[in-house]
Amino acid sequence: MNIEQQINTLRNELREHNYNYYILDNPTISDLEFDLKLKQLQELEKAHPEFYDANSPTLRVGGEITKNFETVQHTYRMFSLDNSYSKEDLEDWEKRIERAVDGKVEFACELKYDGASISLTYENGKLKRAVTRGDGFQGDDVTANVKTIRSVPLQLKGDYPPLFEIRGEIVLPFEGFTKMNAERVEAGEEPYRNPRNTASGSLKLQDSAEVAKRPLECLLYSLKGERLPIKTQFESLQKARDWGFKVPEAAKLAKNLKEVLEFVNYWDIHRHELPYETDGVVVKVNDLQQQEELGYTAKSPRWAMAYKFKAEQVSTVLKQITYQVGRTGAITPVANLEPVELAGTIVKRASLHNADQIAKLDIREGDTVFVEKGGEIIPKIIGVDFTHRDPNSNATEYISECPECGTNLIRTEGEAQHYCPNFEGCPPQIIGRIQHFISRKAMDIEGLGGETVALLVNNGLINNYADLYLLKEEQIIPLERMAKKSAENLINGIEASKNIPFERVLFALGIRYVGETVAKKLAKHSKTIDNLKNASETELTTVDEIGERIAQSVVSFFASEENIATIERMKMYGVQLEISAEKLANQTDTLQGKTFVVSGVFTKVSRDELKKLIEDNGGKVSGSISSKTNYVVAGENMGPSKKTKAESLGVAVISEDDFLQMIS
Repeated sequence: MNIEQQINTLRNELREHNYNYYILDNPTISDLEFDLKLKQLQELEKAHPEFYDANSPTLRVGGEITKNFETVQHTYRMFSLDNSYSKEDLEDWEKRIERAVDGKVEFACELKYDGASISLTYENGKLKRAVTRGDGFQGDDVTANVKTIRSVPLQLKGDYPPLFEIRGEIVLPFEGFTKMNAERVEAGEEPYRNPRNTASGSLKLQDSAEVAKRPLECLLYSLKGERLPIKTQFESLQKARDWGFKVPEAAKLAKNLKEVLEFVNYWDIHRHELPYETDGVVVKVNDLQQQEELGYTAKSPRWAMAYKFKAEQVSTVLKQITYQVGRTGAITPVANLEPVELAGTIVKRASLHNADQIAKLDIREGDTVFVEKGGEIIPKIIGVDFTHRDPNSNATEYISECPECGTNLIRTEGEAQHYCPNFEGCPPQIIGRIQHFISRKAMDIEGLGGETVALLVNNGLINNYADLYLLKEEQIIPLERMAKKSAENLINGIEASKNIPFERVLFALGIRYVGETVAKKLAKHSKTIDNLKNASETELTTVDEIGERIAQSVVSFFASEENIATIERMKMYGVQLEISAEKLANQTDTLQGKTFVVSGVFTKVSRDELKKLIEDNGGKVSGSISSKTNYVVAGENMGPSKKTKAESLGVAVISEDDFLQMIS
């Protein structure tokens, strides 16, 4: 056996032993034997670098240093899930699904593990890339760190597809977490607070050898790709197991909601026996074609729902109510609490939302209050323990002036919150607007974070987002925590932001009620910032999904002389304030005013590509057939009830070829 064969034989042996130990929990050799084989492979690889393999088992020990994690665009967006907290929520969701799809609906039930979301890409059976969730559109490349996690296969087994992604959760089991903390305490260091945050933080450590020391695991549950060999979610779980992934066995195929609730009720009691943190059950429509039929909202899939177990609740003392000013001028009252442990973290503050909420619960300083984590993420006060109230306490008087600039607050009829109207002179509003402008989903300016924005504003270097484009390195270097390299990165990041497309710039401007989805629709309709500036309220309400409130907000934004001056400056600096010629070339008004429903499986283009073609040519995509539908584009296996409904309403049913001919 030559050297190359020895190396490959050792690699295959170690992969198999790793699979038996970490995936099947059934080791076939001792730890000592495994370590000896690994050492032998390391020595052979060191002596023969010509046989390097990026997915060798020796890379599990880490050693690669990553100073800056590259930002990577997700091929398939990582959506968040809608949450439910009651049987009634699930029943309502089930009814919506049954109205929208054809045929019997079954559900795949899986536990919702509390860790750090990850997306793994495999090409020809080898791990190519590992990317964090980030903002759902893009995340950080943490491949070197993820390769150290023993339950992540570096080489797959069986009949895997040539290219696909698989999503899952990086978790830290309780046993490993406890052991890590015991070692930290012994070394005189602060213990980690909870497994979830420790797992998430581990992925961003610069030294992968440090990550390798942490007993992280990766639990996988969702396949993404084109023409994968699966028809259901439940089938995909077994396929993933066959290919070598660690897929939790705690899953169930439920024929109806009754069986879903049986699974939920069982694990609400037995979850404490699990080796990992879990905070609920994820219920998914099992049939992948039905999932495609249901599609997505702007934030989450319509075919999945996270049922959250009842949140942990504690009581503590409310020491003081303070008030925060947001970037839009909205005032948020904050409860400053006697620190208390809740769901694995120390809670010191909780939002009180608005004046109505304070009055409704009659919350006062000095009260003993009940606190829980809504969805086990954001702490909230749910009530007051009146048996502990001081009889001399006074009802809370909501502030009437801005706590930052002293301006009298206003409250518009129908609005829940008070606002500071000093848009141009209130420091938190100025800082907040610029922080929003530079955020990931907006201008994504590398090298510039929220704290640096505050530093620049407080030192008088910027007062609005246009000022960013005038900054020079020599102005930045003298600032606290800044150096030549930091200043250089910041200036380069600002320069690169000039290439951000118009729809994201429009979102970055921070127009009230204009989120990502609305910004895209407005950009597509107006084509340029000048067209949008000159649009009337009436014209704007003709745009799909733009109502009076959004239209009024847009018109109001462009009525401000300061906003207009800022935008004119940004034009001069080269920021993209119109749709690019390339993008315009791919858009037409061929389907203007036409509404389409897409149903079935297609052969020439994917369903998502078909929907994009409709929108790029001026049409609107709807999820259900109604009297307003103009065409149903029907692929293979279109549901019979959809066809019947289309015929009864006189809606034209066309083929994939008919549609492509329509836009050619």
